[in-house]
Amino acid sequence: MTTIATASAPADPSALVTTLAQAARRAQRQLAALSSDARAAALVRAADALRAAAPAVLAANARDLAAGEARGLSGAMLDRLMLDEARLSAIADAVAAVAALPDPVGQVIDTAARPNGLALSRVRVPIGVIGIIYESRPNVTADAATLCVRAGNAAVLRGGSEAVHSNTAIHAALAEGLVAGGVPAEAVQLVPSQDRACVGAMLTASGLIDMIVPRGGKSLVARVQADARVPVLAHLDGINHTYVHHAAEPAMAERIAVNAKLRRTGICGAMETLLIDSAYPAAPALVAALIDAGCEVRGDGRAAALDRRVIAASDEDWDTEYLDAVLSVAVVDGLEDALAHIARHSSGHTDAIVTADAETAERFLAEVDSAIVMHNASSQFADGGEFGLGAEIGIATGRLHARGPVALEGLTTYKWQVRGAGQTRP
Repeated sequence: MTTIATASAPADPSALVTTLAQAARRAQRQLAALSSDARAAALVRAADALRAAAPAVLAANARDLAAGEARGLSGAMLDRLMLDEARLSAIADAVAAVAALPDPVGQVIDTAARPNGLALSRVRVPIGVIGIIYESRPNVTADAATLCVRAGNAAVLRGGSEAVHSNTAIHAALAEGLVAGGVPAEAVQLVPSQDRACVGAMLTASGLIDMIVPRGGKSLVARVQADARVPVLAHLDGINHTYVHHAAEPAMAERIAVNAKLRRTGICGAMETLLIDSAYPAAPALVAALIDAGCEVRGDGRAAALDRRVIAASDEDWDTEYLDAVLSVAVVDGLEDALAHIARHSSGHTDAIVTADAETAERFLAEVDSAIVMHNASSQFADGGEFGLGAEIGIATGRLHARGPVALEGLTTYKWQVRGAGQTRP
């Protein structure tokens, strides 16, 4: 593996993270000095190396899957973990796609001329060293590394134990391609220890790591947000709603709802609550279609009346991210009722409306305060690749720095450049 993270690295978690972060800082300065074209070319080589390493990566993933099944991981967790030829090819394609994206580094955001002749400009620059703490999904290893490198940042990656072999194999392939393309090896490092104390060391590495991005379940993200002494870019649950308005076209509503819930149940963009307008005429058929497709439906009293197979929902169901073929369904009395339900229970990730009424749709888009708001589309589109961003490092639901899919621009900050002609301040 082309990295300083080897068996000779310090065994103490704090010392290990310090060593990795200091090396990352040095490498980031070299990386930022490379031209945009050089960084892009290195990523193309990394994509090629990942494709060439497919047999090794898939063999490593098979080891992780076998261990996960033995540990009793849920079907949704195993789906997140699983790689096949198509998924691995898509990961490599995403690396190459990011290489082809416009580089935000050096972009002039705005300029101003002061009366005293000073010329001011705000210019995008890399954030620096970014720590990514993640679970289950080995694709995050490639996505995070790629986005960080393209935007001139060094990355310190700490994946979960359930994907340790997959992450190691993916990282090794990427590192080989990046180094061949002139990127310092230490610009992308994988923490070589599964000791949970390494997570704590990363969270308190103020001055060494500039930003932490957690990707994982609620308990991981909550811990990161509670314990971090480093700025965090994160979301908690993906408690996403789809509201089927009374003016929704039934075939469209059914198609969107089934896709939003069941296409992939284990992703953060999956629908977890369906709101059905009490005046929607095809409500029984909509609920039946979901159940017939293999979804367990838990509903309020009015939803239960739509189909005898609906299970009574508990209070906790409305605030649960199932990440499985389970769905909460409530019947609401119009747009105001739907908006109120979403305001109480949404996690601010992705919420959608299905309607043929343009005025109602515009109100929904304007008034729902989530990072992503959709009209007549499946919430499964909540993804950086689908937004044309190439890949994403996560979907941020906060209100500062970045919101929604975080890709290249979200991994930059800016600095002021001031150009004068000898001015002094009176």
